Amino acid sequence: MWIDTHCHFDVSDFDADRVDVAKHAKSAGVEAIVVVAYLAQHWQHLLAVCASINEPKLLPVLGLHPCYIAEHQHEHLLQLEQYLQRQACIAIGEIGLDTYVADIKGQELYQKQQDFFSAQLQLAKQYQKPVILHVRKAHADVFKILRQQRFDGGGIVHAFSGGVEEAKMYAKLGFKLGIGGSVTYEQAKRLHNVIDAMPIESLVIETDAPDMIPQPYRNPNAHFTRNSPAYLPCIAQALANSKQLTLAQLAPILWQNSCQALHLSLQSNGFN
Repeated sequence: MWIDTHCHFDVSDFDADRVDVAKHAKSAGVEAIVVVAYLAQHWQHLLAVCASINEPKLLPVLGLHPCYIAEHQHEHLLQLEQYLQRQACIAIGEIGLDTYVADIKGQELYQKQQDFFSAQLQLAKQYQKPVILHVRKAHADVFKILRQQRFDGGGIVHAFSGGVEEAKMYAKLGFKLGIGGSVTYEQAKRLHNVIDAMPIESLVIETDAPDMIPQPYRNPNAHFTRNSPAYLPCIAQALANSKQLTLAQLAPILWQNSCQALHLSLQSNGFN
């Protein structure tokens, strides 16, 4: 019984076989898929996709992704608040800061990233929603803004890429760390060090499908292999191996972690 805490199940990669992929995920024990937004223009479609499939339960998250900062407008924040007023999503995301991508780390766009991040944290506080963070090479500034906003709603640091000290800081601030397909790669030494250092209560699992394919499913002859929420148990198994747990021991812990991070009911048939 698993929750995929980060998936882009609304994107066109799944248009041809979305229902079949959902069925495969359900058969693999995935009870819920958190479908995370990145652009305002796609929010309505994301919500329609989430409403179109009952099993697994698709849980919508709306937000403005820092990597698309050049496309975000102030009116999109107003639209986000309207959706929050309608209780259209369980969390805000993915939001945060990114200085890894060269095109968006210039002074003007990076300031805009920080402004939109702060504004979305304010909305999360106002509407008592957790957030799903996207952070690459910007942890110090994210910590600074979280403290400035006095944000205590928690959430998940998606595809965590920091070190042990940063992981401990996020945990102290009430966040879980999202562990994805990278855990299946032996060369991901930094991530494995974090997993070794952090208690299992600080972790959740995600696919980030269609991206971040787990190593066992990767086609080495292809430029891109589509990831799937049905592959979540592969990530769970790799994490279980790292923490010297069985899947049976790991499953209820991750379920509780995910529900806690996303303010969900602990009952598998009642996500509130």
